[in-house]
Amino acid sequence: MKKTIVALAVILLAGTASTFAQGGGGFQMPSPEERVKRVHAKADSAFKLDEAKMKELDAAYLDYYKAQDKVREEVMAGAGGDRDAIRAAMQEKMKPQQEALDTKLKAILGDDKFKTWKEQIEPTLRGRPPRQ
Repeated sequence: MKKTIVALAVILLAGTASTFAQGGGGFQMPSPEERVKRVHAKADSAFKLDEAKMKELDAAYLDYYKAQDKVREEVMAGAGGDRDAIRAAMQEKMKPQQEALDTKLKAILGDDKFKTWKEQIEPTLRGRPPRQ
């Protein structure tokens, strides 16, 4: 009886582990508002900006993330299956939005805080390390 229970437990554990290992493919991109909340929390803990500047920062990132989602939809609609080509197209189309965001952030944060933001904080917002 004990051997049967132990065998059943091992089988259930193996089945559960293999299910988690496959990932399920259910990844869903957070909404722009959810991503702005992450930015807000990082900026608040790093710089303790006043409320007006935080609102400006939130608005700048909300515009950026909405533009990013729009570009992603356009690129994915016309894309084949080549991930590198999709990534390159996304980067190319997002370059003007990234430059506009950087200009807004520099005005909001100032030069010294902007440098800290770009070097230390912004890379942590990407969610995963850049591919080599």
